[in-house]
This record gives sequence, structure tokens and C-alpha cells, in this order.
Amino acid sequence: MQNNDLDKPVYVVLGATGGVGSVLCQSLAEKGAHVLAAARNQEKLELLANKTGISPFLIDATNPNSIDAAIKSALELYQKIDGVANCIGSILLKPAHITSDNDWATTLENNLTTAFQTVRSATRVMMKTGGSIVLVSSAAAQIGLANHEAIAATKAGIIGLALSAAASYASKNIRVNCVAPGLIRTPLTERITNNEVALKSSLSMHALGRIGEASDVASAIEWLLDKKQNWITGQVIAIDGGLSRVKTRN
Repeated sequence: MQNNDLDKPVYVVLGATGGVGSVLCQSLAEKGAHVLAAARNQEKLELLANKTGISPFLIDATNPNSIDAAIKSALELYQKIDGVANCIGSILLKPAHITSDNDWATTLENNLTTAFQTVRSATRVMMKTGGSIVLVSSAAAQIGLANHEAIAATKAGIIGLALSAAASYASKNIRVNCVAPGLIRTPLTERITNNEVALKSSLSMHALGRIGEASDVASAIEWLLDKKQNWITGQVIAIDGGLSRVKTRN
């Protein structure tokens, strides 16, 4: 890396080819940051790299060493890491009694386990320099929603993880925060957003009268990553159109 690039912030985005992750990568790159974008789909990664100039890194989030390898690669490439965002996740809408062992294991692995691995790997390289870690929880972890038992439990675990890590690493100037989105229009939620009945029901639950867009969440993550927010840690920011806090009269 050239000396004149050393002042540019360096970010790692995990789950970079998803709806939120891809928007986040593009925005960070447009603002001049160095971005290592990690995801499991090589074709989508290459398209994202060609479009934005980010550094692609292929990972398998089910491999405990994969996230660690991505973060170490960013450090080797850029000699520092200013922030890490974990946008890896999944959605499971089933009541507990029909949630299989495999459903539960997969939901846990894709959400809470990857978040823990992100915190573990990122803090190891940020101990001397400080930095920002942003995780993604869900409004479902903060308000009871039917048929969300597995996803709500794992996303609630992410909140607990973020709060504890924020306390553990504050003395090292490592900030840990998370965002908690409501329903966001992404490829992951197409089964809901493309269903007229389901979409109408969801719209009625969000006080602002619309579901979210990927850019709504990405902009909040980007804001938390920025070192200008160096006095913010241990926060759970609801990006949910009022879903978890506001009830309007119908």
C-alpha cells in the first residue's frame, strides 16, 4: 500500500454481497475507504469488486477460521483495520414447535455464531489501535413477534454479545454497537415483500408506513463505523420505522 493511502480508513464487511452489505461496501468505497469485502458467493463478489474497487475475499461462514482469515487478510493488505461490520445473517419464520434441530442449528450458526466469531477476530487485531465493530440484530429481538422464536433468540444473543464486548474492550478503545432493523427489502426477505398479504401486514406494523430499504441500514452501520462517532459504544440502534417502540392507532 502506498504511503498516501495510509490515512484512508480500512473496513472489513462480512456478508458483503447481501442487500445491506453490498450497499455498505459501495458507499464506503465511494467515500474513499479501503474495503475488504467478504462473502461466500464468488461470482457476486467479483461483480461487486468490478463495480466498486473493493478487495474481494471468499469465505465460508460455517468454517470457524474463515472470518478470522478475512480479517487477517485485510490487516496484511492495509496494515490496519478501522472497523468491521458483520452483515452475515439469515431469516427463519417458524413457531418453535415446528422448528427442526437443523433449522435451529443453521439459524444459530448464521447469526449468533458468526457475530461472536467477528468480535473475537476483530478484537484480536484492534487491541493496540482501537476501532469499531458493528453487528446486526433485529427488531424481533426487542418486541414479541409471532413465529420468530429461533431468529429472535439468536438476534437477542447478538445484543447481549455487543453489550458485553463493549464493556470488555472499552479500555482498548474498541467500540462495539449493533443495529436492529425491522423488515428490510432485500433478496433475503423476498418471500415476504413479494407476498401482497404478508407485505400489507408488515406495513401496518411499522409506524412510518413503509418497510425499510437496504440503504437505511447501511447508512446507520457506516455512521457507527466512522471514527467521528468515537464516543458511542454499547448501543442498540433500532432502524425499524418504529416497529419496536411505536404503536399508532389504526
